[in-house]
Order: sequence, then C-alpha cells, then structure tokens
Amino acid sequence: MTRKQRLGAVRIGVGLALFAAGWCLPAGAWRLGAWAAAYAVAGADVLWASARNVLRGELFDENFLMAVASLGAMALGDFAEGAAVMLFYQVGEWFQAYAVGRTRRSVAALMDIRPDRARVLRGGAAAEVAPEAVAPGETLVVRPGERIPLDGTVLRGRSALDTAALTGESLPRAVGPGDAAPSGCVNLSGLLEIRVDRPYGESTVARVLALVEEAAGRKARTEAFITAFARVYTPAVCVGALALAALPPLVAGGAWGVWAYRALTFLVISCPCALVISVPLSFFGGIGAASRRGVLLKGSTCVEALARVRTVVFDKTGTLTRGAFAVTEARPAPGFDRGRLLELAACAESASTHPLARAVVAAWGGAVPPGAVSGVREAAGQGVEAEVRGRRVLVGNAALMAAHGVALPPWPGAPGSVVHVACDGAYAGSLLARDEPKPDAAEAVAALRRAGVRRTVMLTGDAEPAARAVAQSLGLDGFRAGLLPADKVAHVGRLREETRAESPKATLAFVGDGINDAPALALADVGVAMGALGSDAAIEAADVVLMDDRPSGLPLAIRVARGTLRIARQNIVLAVGVKAAVLALGALGLAGLWAAVFADVGVACLATLNALRALRLR
Repeated sequence: MTRKQRLGAVRIGVGLALFAAGWCLPAGAWRLGAWAAAYAVAGADVLWASARNVLRGELFDENFLMAVASLGAMALGDFAEGAAVMLFYQVGEWFQAYAVGRTRRSVAALMDIRPDRARVLRGGAAAEVAPEAVAPGETLVVRPGERIPLDGTVLRGRSALDTAALTGESLPRAVGPGDAAPSGCVNLSGLLEIRVDRPYGESTVARVLALVEEAAGRKARTEAFITAFARVYTPAVCVGALALAALPPLVAGGAWGVWAYRALTFLVISCPCALVISVPLSFFGGIGAASRRGVLLKGSTCVEALARVRTVVFDKTGTLTRGAFAVTEARPAPGFDRGRLLELAACAESASTHPLARAVVAAWGGAVPPGAVSGVREAAGQGVEAEVRGRRVLVGNAALMAAHGVALPPWPGAPGSVVHVACDGAYAGSLLARDEPKPDAAEAVAALRRAGVRRTVMLTGDAEPAARAVAQSLGLDGFRAGLLPADKVAHVGRLREETRAESPKATLAFVGDGINDAPALALADVGVAMGALGSDAAIEAADVVLMDDRPSGLPLAIRVARGTLRIARQNIVLAVGVKAAVLALGALGLAGLWAAVFADVGVACLATLNALRALRLR
C-alpha cells in the first residue's frame, strides 16, 4: 500500500467515525456538526479538485458531479445523505485505486528483471558497472542467485537458469559452455562466466521492458470508446439533471425542493467511474495474466484482435520446427555399420559450420582425435572432401558423388536432406537429416482448432516434400512451399481477405520468427513473433511475442484475450444496466441518494472486483 493510499484510508476511517458519531448524538447542532465534519474530512480533496478543474475550464468530471450532488443535498438540509455520498464515494475511489495499484504491481513484479549492476572482468579483476557500460565481447561473472544482466554465451561453468520471468516456464534450464544465457534469467546454482553477445539496449531484458511500456500506451477500441463516451456522457448528464430540477416545477408546478433532490440523485447515479476504471483495468489485467505465462501482448488493441482470430498462418523453420537439423535415419552400405558411417561423416564434417554438418557431428557424439583429419576441401553447394586417418572420405549431396564417379543406390525419397558418404571411392551409405517439428507444435494446432480457429496454413521457402511432411504430421489445413518473402506477403494478404469475406469481424494471425517474416507480420491483423530466438525485426513488427518460442503460447494468448474481452463487456453491461435502472427510478422519485450511492460506488466496486479476475485468467 502506498503512502497516498494509507493517508486515504486514515481519512476515510476518521470520516466514518465522525459519521457514526453523528447518529449517536442528540438531534440538533451537534449531530449536524458531526456530519458536516465527516463531510469536510472525507470530501476536502474532491471539493478542491473540483474547484481547481472549474478554474481550468474542466467542468464535467466525476469530482464536479460528486461536489454538486453532495453540497446540494446538504443545502437541502440532508446532511446525513450529503456526508454519506462523499464518504462512500471516497471508499469506492480508494478501493479502485488499490485494485489498479495491485494490478500494476503484479505486472511490474513480473517485469522486474532489469539488474542494476553487472559484474565484468576487467584487468584480471571483477568490477561492478551499469549494464549499459558493458560492451559486446567482455566477460561477465554471474554468481548463484544473481540475475544475468546482458545476453551472452556461457564460457565456463555449469548451472541451471530460472527463466520464469521471461518465458513463464517453471522448470529450470541447464546450461554449460557454448549455451546461450539470456538476460533476465536467474542463475540458480553454479558460478558462470559469460561472454556478452550484444549491448544492453539490444538485450532480451531491454526488449521485454520496452514491449511492456509500449503495451500500456495502446488502447483497444472498447477502451477508447469508453473514454470518448465519458467525455460526452458527463456533460449530457449535467444538462439532464438541470432539466430534471427546473422543467417539472416550471411546467407542472411541482415543488422545487423535491425535483432538486431528484436531480442530485440523478447526478450521483450517473457518475461514469465504474466504466472509466473497470474497463481499462480488465485489459491491463489480461495483459498481466498473459505476461506471467511468457506471452507479451503489445497493448489492448491486439487483445480485441486476438479474440476474433479465425485464420492462423505459420512460418515453418524456427516457428513450427526447431530451426536446427537432426539426423533421423542412417542407411549404411554393405560392409559398413551405422557407427562407422557416422564416424567417417562426422570426422570429415568436423571443421564445417554448415547446419547439416553440425547435425552429423551431433549425431555421432564423439570427439575427433588430433591429427585424425587432414586435407579438408569444401565444395560450395556440394559437400566436403577430407582425409580421415589416411582414407579419402566424401560427404555431401548427389552432385558431389557424381563429380567423383561414385554410383548411388536408389533413395526411397523420404522428406528431408540426404547426405551421402563415400570412402576411398566406394559408397559407404547415406544419412537423412530433418528439421523436426517442435514438441508442442501438433498440440498447438489442435488447441487452435478447439478454440474456434477455422483454418491453419503454413507458408515456407522449403521444398515441397519437407513442407508436406511437416504439414501432415501437425494436422494443418494447408501449406505453400518454395515461397520467397514477397510471396509470403501476397499469400497473407489473400488469406486475410478470404477470412474477412467469411466474417467481417474475423481476423488473421501470422506467426513467424525470421527477419524475412517482418513484412507478413506487419500485414497480418495480429502479428505473432517468437521472442527468444526470433529476429529483432520480427519482434518489432509483431503485436504478440511468445517469449519461450513455443507455438502453444498462441492458443493460450487467444484464450486470455477472449476472457479479457468477456470481462470488459460484463462490466459495461453491469454498469450501464444498473445505472439506467436506478436513473429511471430516481427520476420518478422511487430511488434516493442511498440507492444512488449503491448505483455509483457499489457498481464501481463490483465492476473492479470483476476486472481483477482478468489477472487470474488461465
């Protein structure tokens, strides 16, 4: 609780005590004095704010409505009701401020991932400096229990990282030499030395904080409508109250005091604070709920668009698949076994940086002895030739084999990249390497279908056999292969028009991770980027960022968006419905200021409580 909230609570407590004391005192000056004191204690800041806004030309706000209504009641001799209006209004305002503060603290605690200091090795000693002062290439020392200040690669040490603040993943991630160490993660066990890969301004921490700050500034159409509605609604209510106070006595000759009281009741009921507070709070709570699960929503604008997604378009590599090749099949020729085949291929490929070469070396899993490999010659676009323990080894595609006169047996045509191996001019066998789907990709597609998404499509630059295999294994509705970035944009535009033709309010989401996906992300109604491995351009162009790189984050985001929108609409119906009913009763003289207090403060508190449910959306 902030200092301002504590002072507000004390002021409300004193006011309520004075108000209760008024009922205990004998009727007359003492009772009225106690109620007047309660009014002064509780309403001083409201009266001051109202007077200040009037001097600035800002007449129509909730302070003005409450000041006029409560002072009018006291002028009519209803001291108890005047004091009660102000007291319960302050109780409602305090409760709403507390709820807003709790929501903001929840999101702020989640995003409290920026370390204040970084321990860097300089001149053989560790020096503590600001993260912004550390340059790429320098070495960080991160002790157990400390947060990693900048993105880097582990040089020495092994540990487990708590990535929950970034990805929502509860299980620690094991890291060792050569592994990536994202900023914002907590080092749980061992001492780590980390080489800094990029400056603080480009780090994961900086990007996450920038995204959260950006989210707070984007208003959904529902939220913007409520703000615009309040600007028109409040002056209209004041004019209506004035007409209610003046026209009946002038036209029908009724009592001025009766109609003035009804007009004051009308003013209290009509205060729009339930809408103005609860609707933005619903969106902010939904953004916080998604953030705790590793999904960053860039403001409430994309919450509405996400809730209406009916078509989802995926990139393939790095989005639905791991983005790294793995050897899935080995076919040794007669005279060779699987282990010997992998050893020859891995030794020859050990010096190459090609993704296929790394997959072959990883599949073997052994260490190349010093001096075992020599005479390495790489043929661009074909493969590698090398001497492995005195034997001439070729590793590459069919073109490399043909160039050296090696005959190939028929290959069954399984999807993936085929790596052929020859030893001393004789065919040794072949390896099949594929970019495997992510473990949760199939379930993500199924979850989208359960969430009401009508069509899932994959767009990729890969060859058709590999694309077809992935699409079929994941249960996608369709795919397009062999596409350039411009082709992807054209397909996204066409699919978006088809989606809108089926339903004008339906939207299309595109999910990608590479720099070549940025134009498609920007064109889609909802752009979804893979945050941990995705490019900066993709993240910048996207509306939603999946920090853990798992496609299953998208159906989660859609569920949260729909829950958030449902809560916001419930608050609108609750506030407008109750106020309209009590306004009609007040105009007819069937509801007084006590009912008005409930219609204003009570409804505002109920709507705020309902809005807080967005923080716990699952």
